[in-house]
Amino acid sequence: MTTIFAATFERTLDNLLVTYGREVARGTKLQAWLFNDVASRKAAEERLAAFGVEARLHSAYKPLLHFFLEEVDRRDLRLVVIGYPQHENAAQNRFLLEAYPLAAMVGDAEIRFKGGSSTALTYDVALTFSDGRQEKHVVFAPNRIHADFIGETQLSPTGWIRVDGFGSLHDGHLETDYEQLFAGAMRAIVDHAWGDREPYFEELNIRVGLPIADLRLPVGEETVSLLEALHEEFYFSLLEVFQKRSDRPIGDRGLQPGQIVPEVALAAGDPAVIVETRPLQQSDSEAAPQRLQTAEAPLTLAQIHAELAAINGDAFTATSRAGRTVRARYRQGTDAAVMISGGQHANETSGIVGALRAAQVLATRPGAHFTISPLENPDGYAVHQRLRADNPAHMHHAARYTALGDDLEYRTGAALHEREIRLQAERLSGAQLHLNLHGYPAHEWTRPLSGYVPRGFATWTLPKGFLLILRHHAGWEGRAEHLLEAVTGRLQAVPELLAFNSRQIASCETYAGEIGLRMVNGFACMISCDERHVAPLTLITEYPDETIYGAAFVAGHTAQMQTVLAAYDAFQQMMAVF
Repeated sequence: MTTIFAATFERTLDNLLVTYGREVARGTKLQAWLFNDVASRKAAEERLAAFGVEARLHSAYKPLLHFFLEEVDRRDLRLVVIGYPQHENAAQNRFLLEAYPLAAMVGDAEIRFKGGSSTALTYDVALTFSDGRQEKHVVFAPNRIHADFIGETQLSPTGWIRVDGFGSLHDGHLETDYEQLFAGAMRAIVDHAWGDREPYFEELNIRVGLPIADLRLPVGEETVSLLEALHEEFYFSLLEVFQKRSDRPIGDRGLQPGQIVPEVALAAGDPAVIVETRPLQQSDSEAAPQRLQTAEAPLTLAQIHAELAAINGDAFTATSRAGRTVRARYRQGTDAAVMISGGQHANETSGIVGALRAAQVLATRPGAHFTISPLENPDGYAVHQRLRADNPAHMHHAARYTALGDDLEYRTGAALHEREIRLQAERLSGAQLHLNLHGYPAHEWTRPLSGYVPRGFATWTLPKGFLLILRHHAGWEGRAEHLLEAVTGRLQAVPELLAFNSRQIASCETYAGEIGLRMVNGFACMISCDERHVAPLTLITEYPDETIYGAAFVAGHTAQMQTVLAAYDAFQQMMAVF
């Protein structure tokens, strides 16, 4: 274990209290935009008021949303008209995205968004209330233009301060503790002597304690979480840093830096961070088993193995980088063979349960012919279980990839580890259809210190229902179309699923514009010719499952199960015809 960086940062709130929380500052008018929760900011305002300082401490993160949360009586609104800023260094709808999910939080009021505002980096807000009153507000959204850690120019939310009094007038950038912590840790990692060969470490751990509470919103799975946002910043920024270090393209999923694990948790006191390299974790969490059909949370590894063992068939295995066994079953039969897999991205957990449920149903049928590998990435899954202990409602993208740090589907070379399970499934079955079950964030995904919108994943920044991605070989276009039509047609009968899709798509389009995907029987779909896969047909599911529990999780793995069963049946009928 090697410590690379350790530091504690004075809270920006405390610094403001030391500077202005004294009698000599009486009469000062102060505004600041900070990365702090509302309770902490309000408490600091009250302390400053005791010294005669008129302070208003705003949120630097999603300032328009916080304006409505903290300053507007939303119960009496009738009409809301918002002109959002646009900037040459940001996507056209970037500041509209930051307003999400405001439209769902103004009750029965009509809300209208329009591009352009009267002043740079401000929202123009016009409010009309039920009693006829009208108000106009200008909501500042402080941002800075800067180079990120791979040298790309970004326009990112930042701290800001405006002071009138105490001997001066000041209006300018304020580097907050949140920004200092991220920059300090990133700089130390970038400057460290990592050598010149992948992987650079076993686990790179970034442990952060921040006194910033999450704020759950009354909209779906939405939460304002600066803890989660910092996890995302560290994880994806470090992938980009090591991609550049290895002379790979940004976004290259074959990069093998090692396992990057930001652990960002709520903690009292000053913000603190420790960056260190560690050996790979080889232990797994334990919990009571759940009834598979009604599981309300991700299963333990032990239960996944037990549920898989209940399926008759030939066992086959692979070994992960950390030494965990990747388990699978091959059930040979007279049907056309189908491959079923889940857990390639281990923080996408509904597909794991859905795959097991579907395989257990298929195993009762005479002639059923399939392989089932429900958890292809057990090392990532162990990280997911570990991170959920602190923050069960966070996306935890550090669990997305393997202990080598790569996406196992893109792995090549001699040491295939987890990748071998899929190759064995292909060799054993000769399947021409692969059902690959995935998920994506069930709430907004942001990177606020690197341009706000997650680079390379802009399509996934807002949930947009249950999506299907179908890839096919050349010459398989007709069969692909037939499969997609049959599967979506059958999924229409899944209770509440079409309504769920409709709500999420409408919400997404309010902030991101038309989703630009083909709609088939009420499901957003992507279909393309792709020769990368051995199977000529690959159907990938994308359910918004990251962070869901309870009834929402049951709905998610039920949709996954029904998709497998629908695709399996449609494939049998199709192969008898084509």
